[in-house]
Amino acid sequence: MILQKYSMGIGDRFAHQGRAQLEAIIKAKQCGVDVAPVWNKSHREHTIIGTKPASVRTEADRAVRDGCWDGAYHVDADHINLSNVDMFIESSDFFTLDVADSIGKATGPDDLNGFVKRCSDLTGTIDIDGIDRKLEITRDDIRRIGSKFLLAVKEAGRIYRHIESRKGVDNFITEVSVDESEQAQSPVELLLILAAVAQEGIPAQTIAPKFTGRFNKGVDYVGDVGQFAREFNEDIGVIRFAVDRFGLPDNLKLSVHSGSDKFSIYAPIRRALKEFDAGMHLKTAGTTWLEELIGLAMAGDDGLQIAKDIYARAMKQCDELCKPYATVIDIDRDRLPSPGEVADWDGQTFAAALRHDQSCECYNLHFRQMLHLSYKIAAKMGRRFTGALKDHSDTIATCVTGNLFERHIKPVFVD
Repeated sequence: MILQKYSMGIGDRFAHQGRAQLEAIIKAKQCGVDVAPVWNKSHREHTIIGTKPASVRTEADRAVRDGCWDGAYHVDADHINLSNVDMFIESSDFFTLDVADSIGKATGPDDLNGFVKRCSDLTGTIDIDGIDRKLEITRDDIRRIGSKFLLAVKEAGRIYRHIESRKGVDNFITEVSVDESEQAQSPVELLLILAAVAQEGIPAQTIAPKFTGRFNKGVDYVGDVGQFAREFNEDIGVIRFAVDRFGLPDNLKLSVHSGSDKFSIYAPIRRALKEFDAGMHLKTAGTTWLEELIGLAMAGDDGLQIAKDIYARAMKQCDELCKPYATVIDIDRDRLPSPGEVADWDGQTFAAALRHDQSCECYNLHFRQMLHLSYKIAAKMGRRFTGALKDHSDTIATCVTGNLFERHIKPVFVD
């Protein structure tokens, strides 16, 4: 199974917007760009909402059927590990291997010594197209980097082989995620990670490295855009070198996690994709849920009241909601409107505060991040919330499609 050159992870918390999401992909195709939709939902999200992985496959298949889509599409078991992968096996054909817990933990001395020996031909000076300096690699570098990442890659290998034993060879797509490392990987680190991936026999089609800067949930990139651009370009160069040197899949490409709404880095990403004729996987999970809230607010009446109630309850549970996402949010509570203030808003004001339009003086990134985390509250509303999604489906669908196509697909993929 081969992943297309361009692909996009389109998470949908409540499995109501598959058709609206696909419409954005169809619009891209009408512009001459093929983007493979990848519906993704993590084990944590399933647990919070009370859904099963099979529901994502059902949603994707229904959207494709109703939209008469004849292109490629996939269902991603997002951030899985050996403890939970089995429940995703049947319904998924894309697996994001989460080995964050093993990064930084030392592997056994025999494994490490073997890795150093196998990579010894990389020592010295290496020229890589796309990197304007020579890479210098020593045996000490290999040992140091292996000490940090080898155990994680070996864990990825165990997960991969477990999936392969159930689904068969070439029947699924594998992504290796190392983006939850504390620091961005250097070109040398990424090269040696890919060497380890190849040695583990993992036919990875996407790799999600850590980049410099903050990739907070649902808001723009925070950091040095120029530095990000350099890292992105260099990573493309490393991948090309690794594909040729280690025999990794020809279509191996970068994956950008928490990629939704990172508007300031979309231009350099687009330039790099064109310059190097490279592919990319962009994960935009969570964005759709916020567009549902915007649509409910704009619909007024019961929809607006539901949106207000979710925010009011979120403020009461702020610590609980923020704790699991502490590393990917920056919320200044002093800049959050009070529930009483929000209670007096009309639908347009609520939508303007939440919609990611930085040119609008009403936009509040702290309000947006707080609601991004609050889908647990909507889930507890049950039919009150899901019924409203159905009642106001037209308004919500317009928001969902417009957000994905205009703010995400066009800036990154469409000329």
